Amino acid sequence: MAEEQIRTELFGEVNAENYRSTFAPERRSLSAGADLPAGWEGLYFPFSSPFARLRPDGTPGDDLLPDIDLPRRMYAGEDTTFYARLHVGDLVEQSASLGRVTEKTGASGRLVFADIVRRYSVGGRPAVESTWHDVFLGESSAPRRTLEHGPVVGEWSEELTLDSRQLFRFSALTFNTHRVHYDKDWAISTEGLPGLLVHGPLTRMLLLDAVTARRDDALPSSFSFTASAPLYVDEKVVIVGHDPDDSTTVVVAVDHNGNVAAKGTAMWG
Repeated sequence: MAEEQIRTELFGEVNAENYRSTFAPERRSLSAGADLPAGWEGLYFPFSSPFARLRPDGTPGDDLLPDIDLPRRMYAGEDTTFYARLHVGDLVEQSASLGRVTEKTGASGRLVFADIVRRYSVGGRPAVESTWHDVFLGESSAPRRTLEHGPVVGEWSEELTLDSRQLFRFSALTFNTHRVHYDKDWAISTEGLPGLLVHGPLTRMLLLDAVTARRDDALPSSFSFTASAPLYVDEKVVIVGHDPDDSTTVVVAVDHNGNVAAKGTAMWG
C-alpha cells in the first residue's frame, strides 16, 4: 500500500470541452489560459488502477487503501477547499494520500468508510484540496435510502434528465469503470438497482456548476457535498438552491419523487 501517489498532468482543452459540450453547452468553450470552473479539476487525473486491480464491480483496487473485504464501493461525498484558480493549460501536480478509515455496523450491516485526500498545485502553489469519501458495503438486494422528505423551497431551480449517453461520456472522461453506470444487467441483477446509477461525482459537479453560474463563475472558498440517495438515468432531477446569507449557498438535488438525494454547501469569501 503506497503512502502517497504523485502525478503531473497538463490541464488541456479536450477534457474541459468534452464535459462542457455534454453537460454545460450554455457555457463558452474554454481555450488555453481560461479560468477552469470550480470542480472541473475532477475531469483530470482519471482513475489509474491496472485492469488486474479492478474489483468485480469495476471500482478500482486503490493502491492507497488497505484491502477491504466488502464487495460494493460507493461514492458518499466530498469536501473541497479552493485556494486559487486553476486554468486551462496549467501543468498541475496532484498528490493523493490516505485519509481516515473507519468501520461501523449499521442497519444494513458492516460498513467501512474510507477517505482519500487529493491536493492540486501549480508551480508549488496550492490550488485545491479535496477529500473524497467512499463507503464499502456488503451484498444487498436493494439500495438503502436516507431521505429528506417534504417540500424543498429555494430561490432558484433548474431541471435536467441525464441519459445513458451522458453517463457513458462521464465514465469515459474520468476512466470510471464502476459497472453501475453503464452495465444495466449488473446494476439490476447484482446491485439491486432499478436502472443505471448517475455518478455521484457528476452530481457534485452539476450542483457546483449551478451554484457558480449564479455568482458569475466566482471561485468559492469551499464546497461540501454529500450524496444521500441514488439518482437514476432517464429520471428527472431538480436542482434547487438558495443563499441563507451573503457568504453561503445551499444547493440540493431532488429526485423525481421529490426526495433530496444530494446536498452541497458553498462558502464564499
